[in-house]
Amino acid sequence: MNDRYDAGYGGDYEEQEEQYELVGYDEYGRPIYRQAQRQQAAPQQYDPYAQQQGYGYDPYATGRQQPVPPQQYDPYGTGQQPPVPSYDDPYGTGGTAQGGAPAAPYDPYGRATAGGQQPRVAEQTAYIPQQAGPSEPAQDGSQAAARPERDYHTEQFAFVEDPDSDSEDVIDWLNFTENRTERREEAKRRARSRLVALVVVLALVAVGGVGYLWYAGKLPGLSSSSGSRTGTATAAGAQNRDVIVVHLHNTKKGGTSTALLVDNTTTRQATTVLLPNSLSLTDDDGTTTTLAKSVDEDGSSGTRDAIDTVLGTDIEGTWRLDTPYLQNLVDLVGNIDVDTNADVPDPDAKKGSAPLVHKGKGQTLSGKTAVAYATYRASGEAQNAQLERFGQVLQGVLRKLSSDPTGATTTVQTLAQILDPSLTDKDLGAFLAKLADLAKGGDYKTALLPVQNDGSLSAQASASVVKDVLGGTAKSPDQGSAVRVSVQNASGVKDNTEKARVVLLNGGFTFLGGGTATTSATSKVVYTDAADKENATEVAKTLGLPAGSVAKGATTSNADVSVTLGRDYKPSSS
Repeated sequence: MNDRYDAGYGGDYEEQEEQYELVGYDEYGRPIYRQAQRQQAAPQQYDPYAQQQGYGYDPYATGRQQPVPPQQYDPYGTGQQPPVPSYDDPYGTGGTAQGGAPAAPYDPYGRATAGGQQPRVAEQTAYIPQQAGPSEPAQDGSQAAARPERDYHTEQFAFVEDPDSDSEDVIDWLNFTENRTERREEAKRRARSRLVALVVVLALVAVGGVGYLWYAGKLPGLSSSSGSRTGTATAAGAQNRDVIVVHLHNTKKGGTSTALLVDNTTTRQATTVLLPNSLSLTDDDGTTTTLAKSVDEDGSSGTRDAIDTVLGTDIEGTWRLDTPYLQNLVDLVGNIDVDTNADVPDPDAKKGSAPLVHKGKGQTLSGKTAVAYATYRASGEAQNAQLERFGQVLQGVLRKLSSDPTGATTTVQTLAQILDPSLTDKDLGAFLAKLADLAKGGDYKTALLPVQNDGSLSAQASASVVKDVLGGTAKSPDQGSAVRVSVQNASGVKDNTEKARVVLLNGGFTFLGGGTATTSATSKVVYTDAADKENATEVAKTLGLPAGSVAKGATTSNADVSVTLGRDYKPSSS
């Protein structure tokens, strides 16, 4: 580091640092410098009391003459030298000059203070634009008059522009605020839209549910009245019914059980009609047989047609249900609840063990126990008792089966049965789903078709089932088909029934067995419709009965003409 040597300390230096001095200010107020001139100071003797120093400092104020400083640069060109500050006048305001004479005050604007008033040269006066110029002294020597402020122009000032980054930050903040507000408004609009959509959906669901209940007749206070109106307004024969026949085959003990599943789509009432095995049917060749024999010998198609002939129904398909499939079906629906009417022993257990099925209400049956209960027939019981248990199991299964056609079809397909060609798995599933819906709603019942000991149908006993459930009257034969003739033997001779059957078949009539009755002296030929009077007369003639035996009356529900053979019937005469 170069230290500056002062002459006062006797240290001459060969090279001094370059110094700059202020010259003035430009029109924008910026300072102007120039390089200061170097001056060689004369060597001085050491003055221990600092009396000969060139700084104008006299600590003892002895009045010694101080050296005159070198002439300084006059930036304003006035020809005056600024005063040298001294101890007595450190600010150069007018103290004593050399030799004790008062020094002229320093005038930065170049005006003379000693002597008269000097005119100011404006073009040589320099000042800072931000500051006011020197004031003009008054003529009477009083305080200087206030100088009017200068009129500044825009180009005299320098303005600092904001950085671009700050502007971008402000823009980004405004965009963020705007986007945030827009997002809030958009969220509010979406919330309102979703609320409106939810209200609309709930309203549609409510209206649809009420409409469905009204259509189904399940609205409180309307179901019973609507049902009664429907039943009253629509005749029994004009109602629409879907019918399927079910044959339960006991694969272990043998034997079958038959029932009709009826869905009355007009009254929305479902019924299981139990058909006793002793029901008399007619084969395709006109031979009288029983329902049990027809199922074993004629198969599903022949039995279905025979039932249609006897009951006047229109069966749409046959569902063969073997006991293993019934067991699987019950397990698939998740067990059933049945009010059992008997204790069913376990066929695989020893005697004296607990029963497999207990008698009581609300008994839960699994697949195995349901099959055991549906096929159980106690010693000495009629076949109808076992048939009624089978009907209970069927209704219990329908209450647990899905009411959805797709779900019911899936259950049927899971059984993996080989169905009758007349009935597909989808048709069966859709049909069972309808029955399940009615069974869960309480619109389901089970009825037993009353059959006499000889297998014939009693007109009075079977009227409630045949007419109300299956249509009310027998199915009218198509034009050109054979007349159905029911023959009841009251002659006391058993073989007369078979002889009459052969005669009628040879005559082109359809024979229907009517069983036996109390012995009667005379034979009768009865018809119901006036259109059948001619047919009745032809039947009497074919059997060799007198024309007086023909009369209008009540016939069996499935026959066009009913014949009662009395003791006057002579087969040889036919």
